[in-house]
Amino acid sequence: MNARQIAKVASSYGADDVRFMDAALQYGRRNMGMAAPNPSVGAIVVKTSGAAPVIIARGVTAKGGRPHAETEALKIAGEAAKGATVYVTLEPCAHQSKTPPCANALIQARAGRVVIAIEDPNPLVSGNGIRMLRDAGIETIVGIGAAQAKIDHAGHFRRVRDGRPHIILKLAVSADGKTGLVGRKPARISGSVSMAEAHILRATSDAIMVGSGTVLADNPKLDCRLPGMEDRSPIRVVLDGSLRIPLDSALVQTAKARKLIVIASENAPAETQKALEEKGAEVIRVQSTKDRWRKPVIADAMAELGKRGITRLLVEGGPMLSASLLQNDLVDEAVVVRAPVMLGGSAIDALEGLPLDALLASPKLAIIEERVLGEDHMVRLFRK
Repeated sequence: MNARQIAKVASSYGADDVRFMDAALQYGRRNMGMAAPNPSVGAIVVKTSGAAPVIIARGVTAKGGRPHAETEALKIAGEAAKGATVYVTLEPCAHQSKTPPCANALIQARAGRVVIAIEDPNPLVSGNGIRMLRDAGIETIVGIGAAQAKIDHAGHFRRVRDGRPHIILKLAVSADGKTGLVGRKPARISGSVSMAEAHILRATSDAIMVGSGTVLADNPKLDCRLPGMEDRSPIRVVLDGSLRIPLDSALVQTAKARKLIVIASENAPAETQKALEEKGAEVIRVQSTKDRWRKPVIADAMAELGKRGITRLLVEGGPMLSASLLQNDLVDEAVVVRAPVMLGGSAIDALEGLPLDALLASPKLAIIEERVLGEDHMVRLFRK
């Protein structure tokens, strides 16, 4: 949140609570894209020193999902956690899994107060963590920072509720709404600032998906190339109904070094699947559509990714895949970067068979952010 938003929320809650929850949310985003199948939660421990409250410890969900943020912050705080206020961006877990419940850890640490941004919809938690804290006599406040927490933890919420990832559609378009040259040839549209932002999106996503047409046209690597962030490159996913992906493509050639999932239709050739698997790729088969195209059923593909623990899926193209997601109501978030260049009427539309306004003016999505990125203009939309 910016200063104005913090001041607005602080009119309903204590200013310190809003400020420290905002800090917890910012810290929680630190491992976004690396904590799957768990959400990247932030936790900070605050204690009054003299007249002012200060942060004495902080934690974030570790890579791979464990340890959880609360236990990390409490471990750092040690005995000082007694009587402190702990700010957590998601309801502490209340069930025994690979680690003891975080609600128990807060009780055992004798926290004086716990402030939680939002309840966890996971049926194993779903209010139980809050109940445990209150039953132990700990003052527990819920709802501060909820709007931002809903956005930050959208991947977790979507996978828990619908069994699929939160889907982020990223489009780079020209001033006339085009995304590629005639003949489906790639076009360099975005500027350097926009390109850097695109790689941040990759770094904060569990996986990145493209269609087979994009692989054939661009031969992409789908990695994060920001200096020092190469290890945050997401899982690569290709929707490829008939297994057209070349064995000598950059994605297949690096499949043993970085995970590659290829989603094919049920009737794709078995020999091609075997060749891809020998190169290190995982091939998933799903039902095909009943039309003449016989493409993978997109909802089934997303369900398979959800089963594999993917919570945040970034989709970067192409036009047919983007349009299919929109038509099947599977766009949860969209980032559209428009450049000042014109590609002309014969160039490829960003959404196959649909105007760009089908996305920008969708009744299912609301604009939550607009920014200038160098010479480009970015608009971010989020499911209502």
